[in-house]
Amino acid sequence: MRRLGRVLGGPVAGQAARTPFVLLVVALLGGGLISLLLLNSALNQGSFQLSKLRKETTTLTDEEQALQRDVDGYSAPDALQRRAQELGLVPGGSPVFIGADGKVAGTASAAAEPPPPSPPAAAPPVAASPGAAVPSPAGAPAPAPSGAAASVPAVPPASAGATQPSQTPGR
Repeated sequence: MRRLGRVLGGPVAGQAARTPFVLLVVALLGGGLISLLLLNSALNQGSFQLSKLRKETTTLTDEEQALQRDVDGYSAPDALQRRAQELGLVPGGSPVFIGADGKVAGTASAAAEPPPPSPPAAAPPVAASPGAAVPSPAGAPAPAPSGAAASVPAVPPASAGATQPSQTPGR
């Protein structure tokens, strides 16, 4: 009878048991592929974020180094001395110390008088055209050329020797 069922194409007990197993294997393979796809996408997203953060770190490191160069330039002894002289400061005299018990150690002395400001560097001579005003040294007002308006205000001597603040080093 079994032969007759096979020849006629009837259901066989062994074939019916294979169908759930095949479906289980296909479902596991499909689930594995989908999970690999999701894992790969997550890794790529992390890679892009890591690349962005590395670029940002490089930019911030460069900025930090530039700022550190500025701080080093401002805190160098010669730069501090130059800026102090521009502000009119002078080196102090000998210091006096007060101990924890209230005793005074040392003798006070006055600071030295500041040296007179040096005149600004002379500009190279410029060929003057006839009728043009020629600048005079030491900030004195220049004589007005003939035919010029007499009401032109003169530059005050105090602003002629004024120094401009120094530029930021490293920029």
